[in-house]
Amino acid sequence: MHSSRRIKTIAVLGGTGREGRGLALRWAHAGYHVIIGGRDAARAQTTAATLREKLSATARIDAALNLDAAEQADVVVLAVPFAAQLDTALQVRPALVGKVLIDVTVPLVPPKVEIAQLPGGSAVERLQAALGPEVAVVSAFQNVSAHHLADLDHTIECDVLICADDDRAAQVAVELTEAAGLQGWRCGPLRNSLVTEGLTSLLIAINRRYKVPGAGIRITGVTGAH
Repeated sequence: MHSSRRIKTIAVLGGTGREGRGLALRWAHAGYHVIIGGRDAARAQTTAATLREKLSATARIDAALNLDAAEQADVVVLAVPFAAQLDTALQVRPALVGKVLIDVTVPLVPPKVEIAQLPGGSAVERLQAALGPEVAVVSAFQNVSAHHLADLDHTIECDVLICADDDRAAQVAVELTEAAGLQGWRCGPLRNSLVTEGLTSLLIAINRRYKVPGAGIRITGVTGAH
């Protein structure tokens, strides 16, 4: 697999977490330069080294503090816990202007994470409002199991639902979804991310009820280009 001429470097803020690590691993495997962003430089470096060990010697995975990572990237991915979402994004906002920000945040409210709780509505819509129109926010990857992302030999039986108000942002998310070995579907404006965020709690409930590590969502009945 080869990376796009347009997108060469991806910063994964929160790349030390399970979801961020899984996405970073798959994009590095696809040939992108990936930068693990974190609040702790040493932890980010350790994560990057661990991921490099899983891939070939030519894989490009580096580490940096969140702001430095965002500054170096063509596309920024936000994969931090809900409680840190707004603060992290606002801290790096100067580095996001003119770029696409893919937000993976799910507003889970412990301890009852299997119950959909969306305080104040969509977390991704709230993020777009806080960052302003200079940053193109797209919602994606909320429903993909970190357990499956971490296994490069595993074919993931889960589609990626992509919501965005900006057409370019949506297409970037589609490209990166396919690079990660998944099928991406454009599902309308950012407001529809209210549904995709809530679906995560539903999938967690299924996982617990049926004792599986990663239930997923598939879109059926659509053929041809999308």
